[in-house]
Order: sequence, then C-alpha cells, then structure tokens
Amino acid sequence: MTRRDSPAPEVDRTIAELAPPMRTIAQALQSKIRRTAPELRETLMWQNPVWRGRKPVLCLMLYDDHVNLGLFHGAKLTTKYRRLEGTGKGMRHMKVRSVDEAKDPTLAGLIRDAVKLDELGP
Repeated sequence: MTRRDSPAPEVDRTIAELAPPMRTIAQALQSKIRRTAPELRETLMWQNPVWRGRKPVLCLMLYDDHVNLGLFHGAKLTTKYRRLEGTGKGMRHMKVRSVDEAKDPTLAGLIRDAVKLDELGP
C-alpha cells in the first residue's frame, strides 16, 4: 500500500484546525513531504504530524507564527544545510514562516537526505 492509499486523517484534521496563515504553510510542507518521500508513513505523535520510515524521520512542529520542519537526525545534515537550527544530540529544525519558504526547492533535497539517513540506520 502506498502513502496515498492510506492517508492519516488525524494529521489532515490537525493541520486543518490551524489558523489560516499557518494552515497554508503546514499544508504546503505536508504536500512537499508526501511528494518527495511517499514511502514514509504519516502519523500523529505528540500532537504533531510525524513521518516515519524505520524510525521517525520528519515532523512538523506547529506554532502561532511559523512551522518548524523537524528532522530527527538533522544534526548529521548541518554542514550541508546551514539553515538547520538546534543544539540537541540529533534533532534539528528549520523555521518556515511563509508558503514561499515551504516551496523552496532546497527542502526536497533536505527531505530526501533525511530519508537516506533513516534507510542507512544507526
């Protein structure tokens, strides 16, 4: 079964309930993740959308003035993607404040690189 055959209605509902500016950004990011990494399973964890492969790979952290695209193993990608923020052992995020930023073609590469890390394992 592909991602499109088994949508996660709870994720769609969570995003639909956001205020209009953040809803549009979150929907744009969700679409980009679905197109770029259809092999990931979409779910809701900690009240946030999460995409899983072998382990959690990506998440959206929903705020009032921006959406963070979170990468569970993003610390391994900071030299390639300078916009990644965070200081934890593994998690990094990128703040997305507009639909234009959500449509940035660089994000597709970031998503693909995050999926590759998951496929490689520990």
